[in-house]
Amino acid sequence: MAENEREEWSLGPSTRAVHAGEPAVRDDRSLTVPVVHSSTYPFEHTAELVAFMSGEKERTPEYGRYGNPTVAAAEARLAALEGGDAAVLLSSGMAAITTTMLAMLRAGQRVVMTSDVYRKTRQFALTLLARYGVDVQIVEPRLDALEAAITDDTRIVFTESPTNPYLRVVDLEGLVRLAKQRRAKTIIDATFATPINLRPLDLGIDLVIHSTTKYLAGHNDVMGGVIIGRGPLVEAVREHVGMLGGVCDPHAAYLTLRGLKTLGLRVARQNASALQLARMLEAHPAVARVWYPMLETHPDHVLARRYLSGGGGVVSFELRGGLAAGTALVDGVSIPKLAPSFGGVESLIEQPALMSFYELSPEQRAGIGILEGLVRLSVGIEDVEDLELDLRRALDRVG
Repeated sequence: MAENEREEWSLGPSTRAVHAGEPAVRDDRSLTVPVVHSSTYPFEHTAELVAFMSGEKERTPEYGRYGNPTVAAAEARLAALEGGDAAVLLSSGMAAITTTMLAMLRAGQRVVMTSDVYRKTRQFALTLLARYGVDVQIVEPRLDALEAAITDDTRIVFTESPTNPYLRVVDLEGLVRLAKQRRAKTIIDATFATPINLRPLDLGIDLVIHSTTKYLAGHNDVMGGVIIGRGPLVEAVREHVGMLGGVCDPHAAYLTLRGLKTLGLRVARQNASALQLARMLEAHPAVARVWYPMLETHPDHVLARRYLSGGGGVVSFELRGGLAAGTALVDGVSIPKLAPSFGGVESLIEQPALMSFYELSPEQRAGIGILEGLVRLSVGIEDVEDLELDLRRALDRVG
């Protein structure tokens, strides 16, 4: 690691989010990273080509599927922000997850996942990976369940922290200890936490994945995903990106870089606003229960206080009136938009039973823990007083 990279690690997260991975002054004197739109990168002559192919000369790869200067700048900043040696930026969060799994697993190996990871992640594992001979074990996010599932054949242990939609917080140190005993690699989807609220690599996790679509880019206008960790492991995944093709567009990388500059400010505001709204919701008679890790009533509050510096901008809560009450609330608020996703500057609201699990019956939803009255609120950066008044008015009409 270069001296300037070590110095970047000592800087605060907001300083890294603005400056990490950049030279003091660019050759073109541009303050911001230029967007390089090119599918191919010519060589001056054959000697340069040979020097590049032999590893004697470093430069942009010869073809856009293997690298891009704007994407590389975003990767450098994301790696520094998370405290990793390297990062690979892809076209979506799911591309980051699927590419990593396909790169690291082979037939006969086992992947252990906790039952509360993103639904599409579970579906990918249970359909595609299982079809290719990978043993997939889905277990509850408890250390005893994980310990029973992790065997000598286990290659990957995959979980999220916090999880979606109940914001469960996994005992990451315990998870690392169990995985190391079996020489398994640990992967955390830390999209809900962001590098501002959680630093999994510092706890011994091998790879961290983010959907950059969410908090990192932060403006609901771009899609992307990133894999961050130690150099050799990340580079092994990078080799598969060129084959699988889920590369990040340079303009998307630029928008991610732009969004990162305000990450610390946005997350701090979302942390504070979400906690205030969670406390208000918990006290409202129309609300049966609230899930927010910084509330003392959350089942993982002790772990949240140990690992998280903030609870993030998502609050999940159950209404006493079930599905109809949730619909009345979602249709009754005026500021949050009815839409999936989270982490952007605009507040969003949805009913998981209808948005993500519509095709299942109420009994099937109950079987996987999705309550009919469940509402998920993604808090943006609007004035919290306006959001609270909007929610109160709608809740009073529901209740």
